[in-house]
Amino acid sequence: MRQSALSFCRINRFVQYTFDNCGRGKAKSVYTARKILYNRRMDIKKLLKDSEFHFNKQFGQNFLTDETLLEDICSDAQIQGGTVLEIGAGAGTLTRALCRHADRVVSFEVDRNLQRILDVTLADCDNVRYIIGDIMKYTMEQIEALCGKDYRVVANIPYYLTSPLIMRFVEEGKGVRSLTLTVQKEVADRLSARPSTKEYGAITVAVQAVADVEVTRVLSRDLFYPKPNVDSAVVNVRFCRDKRDIADPKLFRKTVKCAFAMRRKTLVNCLSAGFGFEKQQAVQILHGCGLEQNCRGEELSVEQFVALSRAIKEVL
Repeated sequence: MRQSALSFCRINRFVQYTFDNCGRGKAKSVYTARKILYNRRMDIKKLLKDSEFHFNKQFGQNFLTDETLLEDICSDAQIQGGTVLEIGAGAGTLTRALCRHADRVVSFEVDRNLQRILDVTLADCDNVRYIIGDIMKYTMEQIEALCGKDYRVVANIPYYLTSPLIMRFVEEGKGVRSLTLTVQKEVADRLSARPSTKEYGAITVAVQAVADVEVTRVLSRDLFYPKPNVDSAVVNVRFCRDKRDIADPKLFRKTVKCAFAMRRKTLVNCLSAGFGFEKQQAVQILHGCGLEQNCRGEELSVEQFVALSRAIKEVL
C-alpha cells in the first residue's frame, strides 16, 4: 500500500509537469502522460531551471542528457534484465534508460534537493526504487540486501568518490557482476593501465587482479551539463574473482599498497619499510620470485604481484 501511494504521488507530480509543459489537451490521463514521456525527450535543462535547482559542487554534479549516449552506456554494461544498482541518479536521465533494459533498478542519490526532480523524471518507471542517501554510509550487507545476490553497478561518479567506491566493491562485493562507470578519463587510464607506465598504480593492480577492465568509450566534456573542466570515459570492470590464485587477499592488498607507497624507492626498500624485513631478506624474497633486487613496484605485472604476496606469506 505504501509503495502504491508513493507511485500515485509520483505520477500525479509527473502529470502536473506534463500539463504545464505539454499542454492539457495532450495529457488527459496518467496513461497518456506516460506515453508522452516515453516518446519525447525530456528537456532536463528546463526542468532543472523551472525547479530552481542549484548545482552543488560538493557532489560533482555533471549530468548526461544525450539519449543515444545513455543507451550506449546501457549496452556497455550488457544489461539484459536482472538487477542494476545505480550510484548517483542525478536528474534521472540514465536511470530512465536503465529502467528500459533492467528488470529492476535500485538507485542512490546523495543530494536531497534532487528528489523533486526524480519525482518527475521517474514518475512512470515502475521498476525503480530510488533512495535519497549516501551509499558510502550503507554497509555492503545492506546494499546487497537491496540488490540481491546477482547485480550490476552503473554509475556516473565524481572524482573524489571514485577510488573508495571502486575498492569497496572490489574488496567487499559478493554479488556484483560488473561495474560500468563514467569517470574522469585520468581515472579510466589508471584502471586500464599496463606495467611500467605512469598511470600504473595500486588501484590498477587491485582491480585487475579480480576483474577484466575495458575502456569502452571516451566522452567529451561537452556531453555533460553543466560542462566539467575535463573529459571523461566509460570503463567496464567485469569481475572474475577466481581468475588468479590469490591465497590471502588481505596480504595481497597489503603487498600492493606497500609496493606503491614510496614510488621512487626500490621494491626492496618498500618491503623493508612495509613488512619490517631486513634488506637481505627482502632481496632473497625478490630473487625467489625471479625479480631483480633494484626493481620497482610499477614494473611488476599483476601475476608477479600474486607470486610476490605468496612468497611473503611463506616467510611471515
